[in-house]
Amino acid sequence: MRRTIPIELTNMIMIENPETKEILVEDRKNPAWSGVTFPGGHVESGETIVDSAIREAHEETGLNIIKPRLVGIKEWQLQNEGHYIVFLFKTINYTGELQNGREGKVFWTNRDNLKDLKTAPTFLEMLPVFDQPEISELFLADALNGDPKLSWL
Repeated sequence: MRRTIPIELTNMIMIENPETKEILVEDRKNPAWSGVTFPGGHVESGETIVDSAIREAHEETGLNIIKPRLVGIKEWQLQNEGHYIVFLFKTINYTGELQNGREGKVFWTNRDNLKDLKTAPTFLEMLPVFDQPEISELFLADALNGDPKLSWL
């Protein structure tokens, strides 16, 4: 049995305004994975998971997030027998001026409006991991066919 596998590490960050309860989303321009989602990106070599979330949030929104809290993961297997892992963070602490990044336009919205937006694949299925503390994982058992499975603590 093989004990090591290739892994691609990424992050995604829900930034919530504590006063209005609105969340910050990004309308991604990338045709390979477009639609409304949360800011995020890849973990770079030599970077911690948390530092990567802080960097990506700033690059894509102009905001400096403070004390992002890890709320769970989203994951699936890759065709090369590797694994793709998205560390999901949430924060209500941030400073700075909101600005669009190179990935797409960012804007505040409430959760109810999300169902009316064109969202990125499996974005809506991922929301319970951010909002329900008893759920810690979204595993896409068949990523090509979009078969999501939520796991509980």
